[in-house]
Amino acid sequence: MDYEKTFKKFDSENSFIKVSVPAPVEGSQKAALNRKGNQKFNEGDIEGAKRIFMTTGYSDGLSRVGDYYKSKSRPLEALRMYWMAHDRKKSEFLLEQAAYILSNLVHEDEEKDDDESGYLWDEQEQNGE
Repeated sequence: MDYEKTFKKFDSENSFIKVSVPAPVEGSQKAALNRKGNQKFNEGDIEGAKRIFMTTGYSDGLSRVGDYYKSKSRPLEALRMYWMAHDRKKSEFLLEQAAYILSNLVHEDEEKDDDESGYLWDEQEQNGE
């Protein structure tokens, strides 16, 4: 099984989930930033809101950004936001989906490898090798 080949398909899609720890922000500054993030989110500037919520670690905001990504069929970004928000209920479902998809990809590539190796074996057998 060539795992590198299996996962290389996703290199161009930025499929890795990278999560960082929010920087420490003072209470009053954090509240002001969260209000600004909520304003940006409500105005439709999801990326701006996300940057603020990631900086402050505002779990409710991160979860709402995750909901937005999920509604836009971007499950890996949604999972990343839910994970950072410590929203295990929402992230668990997406993790199960990701595990199912990965399992199918691995089995699909294993079957493809088996088919290819069987083809070569049959061809070699026909040639008397």
